[in-house]
Amino acid sequence: MNKKTTIVIPKDPNDPEDFDVSVAGLERGLMGRRIRMLRNRLGMSQDEFARAYGIPLANIRQYEIGRHMPPPAVRAYLKVIAAEPELAAKAIADAA
Repeated sequence: MNKKTTIVIPKDPNDPEDFDVSVAGLERGLMGRRIRMLRNRLGMSQDEFARAYGIPLANIRQYEIGRHMPPPAVRAYLKVIAAEPELAAKAIADAA
């Protein structure tokens, strides 16, 4: 299965602005949702989250809208943030 070309949600033929959603697109969207939910759980704006955890703001925005999938290292880091947000923020602050 090719995740980029396998369509999981076909476009609506009656909507000229709609488009097919691939498996990869769906995975990016779900990851974006998880990042947004984590950020909201922590009560942070995108800018606050980016500064606290050393992830570029532009990247956070792209991940949350599902345009890009975070690379594996960032996905692992997000798991650390979810499990230990204070320690992760402290580690970044101490490194600066």
